Formats: sequence, C-alpha cells, structure tokens
Amino acid sequence: MLLSRPLSRPLPLLFRFALGLFLGASGAVCANTGSGFPAPPAMHAERYHDGIDPADYWVSEKLDGVRAHWDGSRLRLRSGQPITAPAWFTAALPAVTLDGELWMGRRSFDRLSGLIRRNAPDDPAWREVRYMVFELPGAEDEFSTRVHQLRALAERAAVPWLEAVPQTRVADLRALRRRFEEVVRGGGEGLILHRASARWTPGRSSALLKLTPWHDAEARVLAHLPGKGRLQGLTGSLLVETPDGRRFRLGSGLSDALRRAPPPPGTLVTYRYRELTPAGLPRFPRYLRVRDLP
Repeated sequence: MLLSRPLSRPLPLLFRFALGLFLGASGAVCANTGSGFPAPPAMHAERYHDGIDPADYWVSEKLDGVRAHWDGSRLRLRSGQPITAPAWFTAALPAVTLDGELWMGRRSFDRLSGLIRRNAPDDPAWREVRYMVFELPGAEDEFSTRVHQLRALAERAAVPWLEAVPQTRVADLRALRRRFEEVVRGGGEGLILHRASARWTPGRSSALLKLTPWHDAEARVLAHLPGKGRLQGLTGSLLVETPDGRRFRLGSGLSDALRRAPPPPGTLVTYRYRELTPAGLPRFPRYLRVRDLP
C-alpha cells in the first residue's frame, strides 16, 4: 500500500548503514562497494521524453542483464569488483575496453545474478551467458562509428558469447513507439536511444536515453509490516526508505515465498513505479528484486 505522505521524519542514521554482504565463497563478487575496487567510468542514461527526435539516435533493446566492464583483461561489475568468469569465456574477448551487459535472455535476470554470485566459473550455466557489448569507453569517434567498430570486434572474435547489441534507426516517433511496444509485448524492458553523433563521455548524459513503461529506483528495507487476511502471519509489506529519506510501504510484487522470508532490514531493493506523487513518493510501486550485485 502506498502512503499519501512520508510516515514521519527520516529514521536515525543507524538504519542507513551500507549492507556489506560478500557474495560467494571467495568474495570475488560482493555487494560491498567500499571494498577498494575503483568503479570503471561509464555513460549512464537519462529518460527519453516526447519532443526528442528519435531519427537522430541509434535504438536498441534495453537488456535486463548485469552491467559488465571489460578492461582488456578482466570483467568487472559497475562497482569495479571482478567477476569470476570462466577462462574460456574471457579468453575470446578482445584486448580493448568494452562496456556491455552479461545476459541470459529476457526475464532471466535472477538466474544470471545467482550464477555470478555463486563465483563458480565451472558452472555449465555460463554456456548460456552472452556478453552483449554496446560501448567502447574512451573512444573518440562518434557513436555511429563506434557501432560499426563493435560489430567488427564481435565478428572477429567469432564466438557465440560475444555479441554487439543490435542497433537500428527509426524514422520518427511513430516508428519508435511501434518498436517500443513490440519489445515490451515480447517481455523486454524497453529501449535505449544513443545519439548518433555523440562522443563518449563518462557520467549521466543526455546523449543516452532510456524509454521504459515505468521508472526504476532503489530503497533500503527498514522493517517488515505484518499482513492481514490471507496474509495473516506473513509479511504484508516492506517499510522502505529512499536515499533522500522518504519512506513508504512496498507490498505489491512480493511473492508468498518472499513474504515468508522477506529481505532483512538493511537490504537494498529495486522497485518500479509509474510516476511520483506531488509529495515525491512513488505511485503504484512494485517490488522487483534485491539489489545484491554492486
């Protein structure tokens, strides 16, 4: 249930601690972003809005994978922490810097996240993983040129687990909407638009835009609120707090299994919502997943 206003003033700082959960036996992949690994520079998308001419952009599907940076010798999470991938997987990658997503297909994020957390490079599930590359960090050419360079790199590697993310052009807003509806109807997250003439620049950029039917955000679990009726004895909702101190209840999207064993207080979770209320709270928030990869 969404509250119409914040529950009260922000809770004490005690509830805002960073969750330092090391994932996997060796600790090579963990959620403690303060572990000393420098985060690789990357471009981050702003939101697309009407009034922007999509004909100026390359368009691709927004993949629901794990962002992965290749520095020419090792795969890393966006926090900089190394990913324990199989030697055969990384041996085929080119000796250039790449940015992309590890991906197992639509609606497969949980399986992929679990695979990475297990720190098991000999797991046969790695054969289902593809490294979908969409950027050459640090390159000086405009994006149209980088698109062709990425395609050439993937073709030269000639392995099925390295692919350049398919990039296409659309003529106008109507064509963009058709493409968007096709992707979402098929189970995709939405679209990414990258301005054809854009140079690579680190940080959030108006040259890179995302178009989705909802917004994503993160909040930290503060408490478990009891359920009623059918949910008697289970968790009815999570009391969560946003980074700016706004609190609300998050219940939609919780499975019965999660209601029996909900994410503990301190856990960072991702939720989706349609828009913000005048009070700055998410309207129709829906639990998506635990944010267990940095």
